[in-house]
Amino acid sequence: MSHRDGHHGRGRRGGGHRQWRPQVGERGKQVIEGLDENSPVIQSFRKFATELDAKHDRYERLVKLSRDTTIESKRIIFLLHSIDKESKRENVLTEAQNRISQLNSTIFKDIAKELKGQDQYQYIRAFSAGVQEYIEAVTFLFYLRDGKLPHWNELQQNLIYEEDSIYLVPVEFFLGVGDLTGELMRCCIQSLGTGSTKSCYEACSFVRDIYIGFMGVSNTGNREFIRKLSVLRQSLSKMEMACYTLAVRGNEMPKHMLADVFNSSERHEDGADEGFCVD
Repeated sequence: MSHRDGHHGRGRRGGGHRQWRPQVGERGKQVIEGLDENSPVIQSFRKFATELDAKHDRYERLVKLSRDTTIESKRIIFLLHSIDKESKRENVLTEAQNRISQLNSTIFKDIAKELKGQDQYQYIRAFSAGVQEYIEAVTFLFYLRDGKLPHWNELQQNLIYEEDSIYLVPVEFFLGVGDLTGELMRCCIQSLGTGSTKSCYEACSFVRDIYIGFMGVSNTGNREFIRKLSVLRQSLSKMEMACYTLAVRGNEMPKHMLADVFNSSERHEDGADEGFCVD
């Protein structure tokens, strides 16, 4: 999961603009007071200032909406991680789907209203983090429910409204799927603790297919994509090590102890991971 808290300088996803105000001295104040407000040049600059203020205000509103999206998407992801028994599965999946539908009809609809008549790419950094977190939550739900990824167009259709719409940039979709692999890695390790070895192998195979797909994408011009690919590779390596441990030592000890064995060996390896850790 990204934390991705946040893209939107994606070192810190979701940072907003601060309006800069010049410092005017006494001489400057005298010049300003002597300006002819009827001058076409002055009137043009007043108009530009109004347009820039409106743009900055819209950017800040989008940043706030993105943060709200990120928070709710994280909560949905944590909810999905709470599936530890088959008896809870259906209720959790239904609740997660309802909360995603609520996001579509509220926050994302507000984002679409803000972008109406605007160039979306001028504001993409303001709400990119929220979109990626949302994609991570939706794709995680699809994996747990259907065992597959949703098509990009399926998510795009959910963001089209009667009067407004949000264009789901394909690169944003890829970045969200890249974050999904971190959640699948945690599911894989968690499944060792519950003795569900089949789930561990299935998640590892699924992430391997995603990694192969990512390797087939080149020349995106997006440095964040390269970073996500590196994190994806690390997650896949951990999952493959877990499957190796399961295959080699699975018959030597009770299955519920395998997660402890893997976690203890992992502490001796370098490499940071975003999000929460499973103990």
